[in-house]
Amino acid sequence: MRGSGVIVDESFGFEQETHLTVHKTSIFFSGDGFIVYDPKGEVIFRVESYGPDSQSNDELFLMNSSGKCLLTLHRKKPSLHQRWEGFVGEKMDGQEPSFSVHRSSIIGRSGRVVEVYGNPAEEYQIEGSFPQRSCTVSHISSDGSSKELVAQIKRKVDPTTNVMLGKDVFLICLKPGVDSAFIMGLVLVLDQMDGDDFDDLHEVGPTVEVLSS
Repeated sequence: MRGSGVIVDESFGFEQETHLTVHKTSIFFSGDGFIVYDPKGEVIFRVESYGPDSQSNDELFLMNSSGKCLLTLHRKKPSLHQRWEGFVGEKMDGQEPSFSVHRSSIIGRSGRVVEVYGNPAEEYQIEGSFPQRSCTVSHISSDGSSKELVAQIKRKVDPTTNVMLGKDVFLICLKPGVDSAFIMGLVLVLDQMDGDDFDDLHEVGPTVEVLSS
């Protein structure tokens, strides 16, 4: 990833531009969880929710294919800005968050601010509509004068039929070196914040700041 590099683990960065396939599903309730496949069709991440009310969960766990927790995503309450905090691994008592996500305003369809605590300070911005599976994640230069695309969320097209698949199957397109576990963590937060009802394709989404500790 640009700047500080690894947020979760260096093994989740790819040397070349890579497309991951995300399937929104669950082994118990349709649409409750996620399974993420690498280009070879092997599971790289998964998220499971064990009930029909998964959208009200206050804590989510991003796991690898064997079930090891990579990220804990926790909804902070009370919070008018719908703040979520991300912790590397399984959250322990007293552990400081690695990043947080919150709306920039409590009024209307505001953007989201994502602060990632590390060294050096950095900033990322998400633009687009997650419910339409049309988002970009960009790295913002330290002076705020430019941005560089690092990841994109978009609809998937079946290569055999050339037909666009439903919104429950989509792609995460990653530039070389991008921490895919961190990006998938942002996808989980966007899914909780926006669901499938947020349809403004031109809305400016989360800004991601990596702050020095």
